[in-house]
Amino acid sequence: MTAASEGTGAFFGRRKGKRLRAGQDDLVQNLLPALRVAPGAALSELFPAPGRETWLEIGFGGGEHLAAQARAHPDVNIIGCEPFLNGMAKMLALIDGEGLTNVRLWDDDVTHLLPALPEAAFDRVYILYPDPWPKRRQRKRRLVSDETLSLLARVMRPGAQLRFATDIDDYAGWGIARILRSPDFRWTAARPDDWRRPWAGWPGTRYEAKALREGRVPSYLTFVRV
Repeated sequence: MTAASEGTGAFFGRRKGKRLRAGQDDLVQNLLPALRVAPGAALSELFPAPGRETWLEIGFGGGEHLAAQARAHPDVNIIGCEPFLNGMAKMLALIDGEGLTNVRLWDDDVTHLLPALPEAAFDRVYILYPDPWPKRRQRKRRLVSDETLSLLARVMRPGAQLRFATDIDDYAGWGIARILRSPDFRWTAARPDDWRRPWAGWPGTRYEAKALREGRVPSYLTFVRV
């Protein structure tokens, strides 16, 4: 997962875990360069079918949610960001095995990409189960920060949704506080069920399944770019 300091935008976390298998390494070496977003490129240059609704997922982990959305919405273009190499390799295998042509990828810190993207590029942004950095001294590393929200606001169209899921109550409160103090976003919730129930068509993630097994209750928070 990506994480950025509210002051610096620095990345925190591992870039690589266990050694990649030969097939995974081949995908990273040969398929990833063809799918990697070129900073500064127009969206029309990134996808074979430009002019569509475009979504962004930040920190897609193993790629199960991103792949599910790409399957369910073949008429939507999606950019997925994940600096952890092993997660990127898993996503590349899904793209290659299923022929998902509507996905492009960024394998570095998202805060390095966002300033290079065009304004009002996205109709939806997902931040799903980012690293909570639970210790007080670590909280400045959290992805949901004033700095990141400002970067996101620039690349989201008016009316675009920001969907944020976490199973950590403290992070939910942290995120709500920062998003609500931003002049660029409005929280859509009118009653508790609006954040206790997942979004329609929600495929879930492996991390979410683990959290539920361990007794943690997720929050599904929706904000709108004003």
